[in-house]
Amino acid sequence: MTILAQSTSSGSPLSFLIFLLPLGLLWYLFRNQKKRMADQQALQQAAEVGDEVLTTSGIFGTIIEADDEEGTVVVEIAPGTQIKMVRAGIARTLTEDDEYVEDGYEDGDDAEGDDDVNAQGPIGS
Repeated sequence: MTILAQSTSSGSPLSFLIFLLPLGLLWYLFRNQKKRMADQQALQQAAEVGDEVLTTSGIFGTIIEADDEEGTVVVEIAPGTQIKMVRAGIARTLTEDDEYVEDGYEDGDDAEGDDDVNAQGPIGS
């Protein structure tokens, strides 16, 4: 004698939730990514001459010329040194609120009198 498994035609709400939850999570993640991309493109298009920018390759500079037809900008990275790049290479624009860290010390900090600074350097030689 064999026993046949009984099957129900209606699913439980828990099984419906198991399938719905991952789909909802994916929708949320895609929506956030799309919003971030739109914000980044708006930032790149809003950059204008005179703005200080950080490129995607980590170069700081100032936009000195913009060509909207080609979608390029000329960025001065040092006095007399200019590079031409596409607008998509702009990672962000810098504002006066951003602090520059130079030689490992923030503005107002110095190595003298700071006990937690390693005098031998980062390698310890």
